[in-house]
Amino acid sequence: MKDYSKFLVKEYEHWLVNVHENQGYLGRCIVWCKREDALDLADATEDEQKELISVLGELREATKRAFQADWLNYAFLGNGTRHLHGHFIPRYSSPREFEGVTFTDERWGHNYRTDHDFVTSPEVLEAVRLRLKEELH
Repeated sequence: MKDYSKFLVKEYEHWLVNVHENQGYLGRCIVWCKREDALDLADATEDEQKELISVLGELREATKRAFQADWLNYAFLGNGTRHLHGHFIPRYSSPREFEGVTFTDERWGHNYRTDHDFVTSPEVLEAVRLRLKEELH
C-alpha cells in the first residue's frame, strides 16, 4: 500500500487533506474521509458532513490566497478508489506562475480533465503542499 503521509496538508477530526500528485490544476487536493468503512458521500455521518463543508471552505480560501484561484470544482467520483474522498480542483482563467512553472488551465469554463501526461516534480509538489499548509495553519 502506498504511503500518502508525505502528501498531507492538514488533518481534521474526520478528514485528511492531501496535495494531489498531479498538479495540472495548481493546488489540486484530495479530501479523504478517515473512517475506513465510508464508501461514498451518502455514507457520511452528520458530523462528517458538517466538517466536510468547513474543510472545503477553508481549503477554498487558502487556495485563493495562495494561488489566486478563480473558481473551484469538487468531484466525489469513487470510480478508481472505492472510499469516500473528494477531488478539490482549483480553476484558473489565466496562467499562474509558481516555483518557476507555468500552470495553464486549458479547460477553463469547461469540466476539468486530468492531463495524465502532466508531471509535477517532487520539489514543486512539496512547495505546493507547504504553501497550502501555511495558508491553512
